[in-house]
Amino acid sequence: MKRFLIPLAIFLVLVGFLGIGLKLDPHEVPSPLVGKPAPDFQLALLSDPAKRLSLTDLRGKVWLLNVWASWCGSCRQEHETLLELSKQGIVPIYGMDYKDQPADAQAVLDRFGNPYVETVVDLDGRAGINFGVYGVPETYLIDKNGVIRYKQTGPVSRESLDKKILPLVKELQK
Repeated sequence: MKRFLIPLAIFLVLVGFLGIGLKLDPHEVPSPLVGKPAPDFQLALLSDPAKRLSLTDLRGKVWLLNVWASWCGSCRQEHETLLELSKQGIVPIYGMDYKDQPADAQAVLDRFGNPYVETVVDLDGRAGINFGVYGVPETYLIDKNGVIRYKQTGPVSRESLDKKILPLVKELQK
């Protein structure tokens, strides 16, 4: 009888893990960088490759970093939402063009509109790797001290803005 208790206990533990896993949102991939300083970067601007933007240039303000690419279908899905947010002026949005040709990225912005204050070019993907980018799109909310406070994996939707991102932005801007 006792020899059946160990397999039963293991089975119950596995059922518990399965139950917990089924309740998790598959779009929320935890980032070990949330709550930690954003990785430093110094990348060329899409609009003027002779100029560079770095993390220190953005200190003192709450901002969003949206990692995207012209070849990314999900990025097009979120583009209209980002344009609307940009027009509201609630929080500045900076783009990181990830592993993409600058001319292709500029063509997308010219055709569909530009929600970004500036876009930096991460041609080799190293800055994205430092941010822990799994794939595009990903969006990071960064506070006045340069600390990552939230990471959105996948397209930003009106729902994710209203329920998570904008309330946190308002809290951080106080």
